[in-house]
This record gives sequence, structure tokens and C-alpha cells, in this order.
Amino acid sequence: MKTSTLKHLAAAAAAIGVALAFGQPARAAQCNPQGGFRMFVAEFSAEARRQGISQRTIDQAFAGVTPNPTVLKLDRNQKHFKVSFEKFVAQRVTNARVTKSKSMLQRHAGLFDSIEAKFGVAREVIVAIWAMETDFGANTGNMSSIRSLATLAHDCRRTELFQGELMAALMIVERGDMTPAQMRGAWAGELGQTQFLASNYLRLAVDFDGDRRRDLIRSVPDALASTANYLKAYGWQRGRPWQPGSANFEVIKQWNKSDNYARAIALFADRLT
Repeated sequence: MKTSTLKHLAAAAAAIGVALAFGQPARAAQCNPQGGFRMFVAEFSAEARRQGISQRTIDQAFAGVTPNPTVLKLDRNQKHFKVSFEKFVAQRVTNARVTKSKSMLQRHAGLFDSIEAKFGVAREVIVAIWAMETDFGANTGNMSSIRSLATLAHDCRRTELFQGELMAALMIVERGDMTPAQMRGAWAGELGQTQFLASNYLRLAVDFDGDRRRDLIRSVPDALASTANYLKAYGWQRGRPWQPGSANFEVIKQWNKSDNYARAIALFADRLT
């Protein structure tokens, strides 16, 4: 996980609600059953089939999958501490990132024109998120998302949330956006150049490069347009300010609940205008 560790997991109930909207129960299998991880996968696979996931997708997704102890270690040892806004910004809104963001705005000017026309979200905010999440796609993570999500879903600590995310990941594979092997990201399963949870990927990712796939890892147009679609879905107001106290600032906080993060994005975007 990059700048915003577990950024959407703070709103676990919302993710579970997305899972329910797609028809699957929050808990498809018993967490940590007596039969171990294999029993969990078998029970989860049975529910996936009932939800319309093909056996081919299930076999591809779970072939050779084992629990990942590194994921559990990271999940158990998160450092929850407060830092000042000044320190947070100093670490993340750097001169180098601002300079590169301006270069990216020029390089992808036509793309941002199209995204703004369709979704109404300011390009400065999108590129600020892109920079802070993965340094423009350079650090998207390289852990198997299926393995990470299966590990966390098998664990009982937050099984409902991660079973919903695991089911969403299978649905992404089923509709043809990516193969299980291509689904590599952060340790808690976030994917792509702006780090989408699988449930948000399933619901809000868009195909903006016209290849009939929603690929938030390898396609810059898909990743940036999907980020705009996410913000639009949460009420972004075209042409309105994004600074603290504005309606659009509250939308940024739907991307990340951290006040420091949202304020940093707003400041970052201001430095690009």
C-alpha cells in the first residue's frame, strides 16, 4: 500500500455494501475453518460459482494459492500514529513531484482535456492523486492480489470485508479486464496506478482507451479516467473549488478519510494551477 495505507478500508461497511449490491453475501465461507485454507477456498469457490463465476476463472485464480504470512504480518503491524500536516506535506508534496506533475499535465494534455470534458473533475486533483498514490504508476505494488485477498479473507479479523473484495476480484477476472496473474498490487489488494480496491474497481473503473478492458495497472487513460469517475460518483462539482471547506474537498475525503491526505491533495493541486 502506498501513501494512503488502507485508505478505503477505514470504511469497511461501504465496501461490504458494494459486495451485497452485486449479489454475494458478505461472508461466502467460514473464516479459518477446521479444514484450513484449502477448505476455505473450496467453500468460497462454491459460493463464487453460485454467483456466476465460471469454474475456469476459479481454477485460474486459486491455482497454487497459499496463505501469505507477509500479508498477515503487515496487517497486524500497521503503525497508526498522527503526524502534523506540515510533516505529512513535506514528505509527500515535494518539489520533485510537483515538477513532474506539471510535466505529466503537459504530456497528457489531450487525455486530461477528454477526462475533464466527460467527468468534470479538475486535472490538477487527478494528477495529484496519481503522484501521491504511486508516483505516476512507478510503484503500484507487485504482490498477487488474489493471494493477498484470499489470505485476509481466510483470516477472521476482517473476513466479511475481504471476502467481498475477493469476490469482486474474481468478477474482474470473469468480465475479462485482467487475468489473475496480471492482478498484482499492494499488500491489502489495492490495484492500479491510483490504487483501487477490487470492489471500487468493479463498480467504477472505465475503459477509456477503447480496448474493451478496464486496465488500471497498465493503461494510463483507464487509470486516470477511472479516478475521475470515482470522484464524480461521490459528487464532484465541475468547475468548483477543492480547498478545505468546499463540497469538492469533502469528495476528496471520500477517496481518503485522512484529513491530512485530503488537505495535501488540495494543496498539491493548488501548486499545479
